[in-house]
Amino acid sequence: MAALDKQTSDKVSFISFIIPEFAYAYKMNMQEAYFYLKKYGGLDFLMKHWWALHTDNPFWVVRDLYDVCYKNGGER
Repeated sequence: MAALDKQTSDKVSFISFIIPEFAYAYKMNMQEAYFYLKKYGGLDFLMKHWWALHTDNPFWVVRDLYDVCYKNGGER
């Protein structure tokens, strides 16, 4: 099995870190948070903008994810 390149590894690490942060902030379990982010565009936003988001405070990243999801119909 080939090792992941540095950028892919960093992306996976960041997304693996921020989903539990989102879950904790909005009182969801990890699975609920993942499916909520997927359903309302938060996961796509993370995949597209992770490089900029990973430099920000996790509080603001979680808030940005909330805003994206809310604008796409999320009600949490």
